[in-house]
Amino acid sequence: MGILKYTQYLYLIIAVAFIYDGITKLNDPTGNPWLSFLIAAVSVFMFFFRRKYAKRFDDHYKKQ
Repeated sequence: MGILKYTQYLYLIIAVAFIYDGITKLNDPTGNPWLSFLIAAVSVFMFFFRRKYAKRFDDHYKKQ
């Protein structure tokens, strides 16, 4: 369970990378940045989702 605590932060790193990609595509007239921003939003959602359920599993195992 130890490695799963750190994998949730991978989603934040992915979100930052896609936000950067989206910003660079905003400045390019031929680029389409919306897919990059959508992937970044999903990554941020997954970070909070994983963090919530990681806490729930930790609380469950502490009660046993």
